[in-house]
Amino acid sequence: MDWHQFMDDAEKEIGTLGREIPDTAKGYGLMGKAAKTDGALDEKTKEFIALGISVTTRCLSCIGFHTRSLVRLGATREEFCEALAMTTYMGAGPSYTYSAKALSAFDAFSDSPK
Repeated sequence: MDWHQFMDDAEKEIGTLGREIPDTAKGYGLMGKAAKTDGALDEKTKEFIALGISVTTRCLSCIGFHTRSLVRLGATREEFCEALAMTTYMGAGPSYTYSAKALSAFDAFSDSPK
């Protein structure tokens, strides 16, 4: 597989769709920017999480996007392979609704303010 060509094609297709649904594309872009902003977790850690989800949901373009980001962020091959080992172990990624449930449990167990 030619990953460079695959990603060029994916970006063109996403661009075409984005022109058809500009408000959705803009909202998705803003959400991505907010999600990647350094906070308690740095961008590299967040990209490893995204990579794991990309692999377990079998999204090739997502794998490409997040792999490119990890390369840009200086991830080593050893780090990348270790993340893939964990991804392989888990076999699936969380869905949005289960993320909300996990946050609810975290708040309950840590007595965090709501």
